[in-house]
Amino acid sequence: MKITILGSVAFRKEMIDVRSRLAELGHEGIISPVMEELALGKNPELLAKIEREHAEAKREGGYIKWYYNSIVNSDAVLVLNLNKNGKENYIGGNVLMEIGFAHVHDKKIFLYNPVPEYSSYLDEIKAMAETVLDGDLTKIS
Repeated sequence: MKITILGSVAFRKEMIDVRSRLAELGHEGIISPVMEELALGKNPELLAKIEREHAEAKREGGYIKWYYNSIVNSDAVLVLNLNKNGKENYIGGNVLMEIGFAHVHDKKIFLYNPVPEYSSYLDEIKAMAETVLDGDLTKIS
């Protein structure tokens, strides 16, 4: 199965690991080339810009469109919702949009961890997310 991996830029290193684990299970994990570059410590100037001017970096890099196209060309998405800044199972606004892209294109939606109960868009996530993996990638089918 071709699976686009979604998540905060804060989870970029974990995305590399999850992609490798998906490959071991016979899946093709897809992450943004920019996310991979940042995970490998390349382009620190871009990472600094993302931390300073996140919206501008997204616009200039065309990241929202990149993810849209990747999702359309995938079988599923995997939301890597880990802990971020004290928030358990974090899902940000950008990933919510990406879940929406997957939903309207009838793609399977997998959450790595349970839905974050504190989220102001809890109902929207629950309405679209099909499977919670509880960290177990072998549950992907």
